[in-house]
Amino acid sequence: MKTALVPLLLLASACTVGPNYRRPNVSAPTAFRGASGPDQQTSFADLPWWEVFKDDTLKELIKSSLANNYDLAATVARVEQARQLARVARSEYFPGVNYSSIISYGHNQFVSNPVAPEPGAQGFFLGIASAAWEADVWGRIRRMNEAARAQYFASEEARRGVMLTLVSDISQAYFELLGLRLQLAIAEETRQSYTATLTLFTERLQGGIGNALQTSRAAADLATTVAMTSELKRLIALKENQISLLRGQSPGAVATNVKLLEEIVPPDVPAGLPSTLLERRPDVLAAALNVRVANAQIGIAQSAFFPAIGLTTFFGKLSTPLEDITSSNTNAWSLGARFAGPIFNAGALKANKRRAVAYWEQVTAQYFQTALTAFRDVSDALISREQYEAIRAEQTRAVQSNEEAVRLARSRYLEGLSSYVEVLDALQRLYPAQLLLAQTEVNRRLVVIQLYKALGGGWNLTNEQWIAGDASAGVRNPPPVKQP
Repeated sequence: MKTALVPLLLLASACTVGPNYRRPNVSAPTAFRGASGPDQQTSFADLPWWEVFKDDTLKELIKSSLANNYDLAATVARVEQARQLARVARSEYFPGVNYSSIISYGHNQFVSNPVAPEPGAQGFFLGIASAAWEADVWGRIRRMNEAARAQYFASEEARRGVMLTLVSDISQAYFELLGLRLQLAIAEETRQSYTATLTLFTERLQGGIGNALQTSRAAADLATTVAMTSELKRLIALKENQISLLRGQSPGAVATNVKLLEEIVPPDVPAGLPSTLLERRPDVLAAALNVRVANAQIGIAQSAFFPAIGLTTFFGKLSTPLEDITSSNTNAWSLGARFAGPIFNAGALKANKRRAVAYWEQVTAQYFQTALTAFRDVSDALISREQYEAIRAEQTRAVQSNEEAVRLARSRYLEGLSSYVEVLDALQRLYPAQLLLAQTEVNRRLVVIQLYKALGGGWNLTNEQWIAGDASAGVRNPPPVKQP
């Protein structure tokens, strides 16, 4: 009878309560809004991060950040926690084996001892090994393992998301730093022009051929430019501190070997198919895995309605006095079945299942929102990139026209055809136009980084490749693409 109990429990383990996981169906658009060109099979996200901008300084900054950033280190530790929790859940499949022992010496210690005590002091020994195993009749353990594995994979995607964000943040800060230094160079050049203007007006005033109004205006323009120069220096120092923090270092200067305008913007940035985005962006994949966790938790909650069935056993020695320990009469063993389930709990089990269902509805809605946000991020970047090109073309013409106006005004002044006020007015128009163009040049490069992040760039790289910045560490197997 006892030997037939084990196969009976094993056969009963085929049942798994709760809904089986199905990834929520997202209605993806056929193409990203703002995408251009007929070929959308390839994607900018297929490139490794070190080939987006071929800048050795930026590459070293990114490698340093991936190696030393504390936010990433914390994320890696969370991945390890999730991995160990998955191992804990897996251990539920196997019997738990424990041991215990007692050895003592005294008088009349155990009145009800099954071994008849002798008069006087007695020794006592108890040593047993026990085992307990729960038959996964209703699939509770399977659902626990499903949830734990999904949580582990979600933490892995979160790690990849942090790495992608870190690469994006350090690249953005780097190009913003180059942009600030370009604006500082423009401000320094403008300051020299205003200094020369103030010197000229001061000499003319002292010579009796100028007026104080011109001198005051020139002094005000110079002071404004000097203040802007100081502000740009402040912003540069703060940006360097930001880069140092991302690298896990104390605040310090950041050396750059190239100027902003020497950085070539990638001419071709295909977005790929929207359906592939759902299989490449770490946050979308993590959100889908969170849905799987919630789905498994419904099964766990539902399994609580049914009885828990298992086996318990122990084998050992029970002896007093101690010298009889080798006797076969002191052997102790037991084999039994355990059957326990709920009778009345005032609706707690139903409430717990409803909570699990509500949590599933929550994370499912979050998954849809994450997917829609991903589509929007890509579209925003594509539209911005196209418009920045048009903005840059017009701003370039504006700077060229203002430079020509400055040249003509100076020529007219030297020929005595106009006052220096025309030159000053032309300079006042040129300086802000140059700053706007410089900012647009920064934005043209930042939007490429934003697009790479939005597309889940580097999705096919292993963690080792991310850290090393080298493709020699092997390629990550691409996940199967699920068409909506």
